[in-house]
Amino acid sequence: MYKVSTFESLRYRNFRLFWCGQLISLIGSWIQNVAQGWLVLELTNSPFLLGLVNSIGSLPVLFLSMFAGVIADRVRKRNLIIMTQTALTILAFALGILTSTGLVKIWHVLIIVFLVGVVNAFDMPARQSFVIELVGRESLMNAIALNSSIFNAARTIGPAIAGIMVSSLGVAGCFYINAISFIPVIIGLSLINGEFRVKREDSSTSLIEDLKLGLKYLRSNQNVFVIILMVAINSIFGMPYTVFMPVFARDIFKVGARGLGFLMASVGIGALIGALVVASIGWYRKKGRILFVGIFSFSVFLIIFSLSKSYVLGLLMLILTGFFMIMFTATANTLVQTYVRDDMRGRVMSIYTTFFAGMAPFGSLQAGAISSRWGVSTAVFLGGVINLFMATFILVRFRSIKDM
Repeated sequence: MYKVSTFESLRYRNFRLFWCGQLISLIGSWIQNVAQGWLVLELTNSPFLLGLVNSIGSLPVLFLSMFAGVIADRVRKRNLIIMTQTALTILAFALGILTSTGLVKIWHVLIIVFLVGVVNAFDMPARQSFVIELVGRESLMNAIALNSSIFNAARTIGPAIAGIMVSSLGVAGCFYINAISFIPVIIGLSLINGEFRVKREDSSTSLIEDLKLGLKYLRSNQNVFVIILMVAINSIFGMPYTVFMPVFARDIFKVGARGLGFLMASVGIGALIGALVVASIGWYRKKGRILFVGIFSFSVFLIIFSLSKSYVLGLLMLILTGFFMIMFTATANTLVQTYVRDDMRGRVMSIYTTFFAGMAPFGSLQAGAISSRWGVSTAVFLGGVINLFMATFILVRFRSIKDM
């Protein structure tokens, strides 16, 4: 049995260039997210508008990702990613200029956030489906897990840096830093070697026809379809627990803003450790079993967290939920990419992206409705129970997935 080390994928020069560039860029993106929220509060002092700004960026991902996946299958993915990263650079600079000149208004922020969402709708399917072209199938799970590790490292590092930068450089400075952070990605992509030919053979069909072919192909690939369905259910019912962290910190654990920081950091720490562990077991052939261990354990620890009244126990449960959340999502991503045809990968990953990221507003909506009537603990508890029931049903009904 072929085994890989934790950082196996970094032996590939192309992936190393891609990975290092992303690490810098993701830190910049988290810096901008924090500064952007601060700017919106300064401009409006409105929690509603703060939530609106955060939600409006998800809408393009929900409505455009599937069409973006068709385009990703029609063009060289590297070129498409260079274009999207360049567009994100321009938008970050634009927000920085508007802010530093004192011209910025809330409608400027809303438009730029929406445009960032449009760009991300094209960037995410292309970036996710490009990884296999850099490392091959054998090291795919390792590469996806390492990508998850830098996302969670950036989620821990970026906000901490942003707190210092907002007070020292101001919010405009944070936007400029984010714009500059995209440059290493663009340079890295430009230095990547390889032809990366388009896998799609027929170029005569329309975007709509190509999308229909992708959906038809996914329906015929039952196990992949069910895995994406698992991701969608988890996004709607499992993932919204992070939205309620301020309420848990203030009303349940009574630890205030500082305690909130530790709660959020616990999720990130667990996810980072989980990503590194998953990266080190990429050699394991029956990844479907890892998938079910991840979703079952995530659901159980989420339920325990929802019932916890102890802050220390809550921190421990969040570390474990973060750990098994990454085990589930990284394995799901790997299985989907492994078991689809090369010419369909962009379209299938766009559907995956739609369900993984685009379902977030619906998850927040249902969890918010439940919490307003029965409290946040009940909302999180029910989400964990629904997740657990879903995983059990799928394990019994589609037993072949565990042997994938």
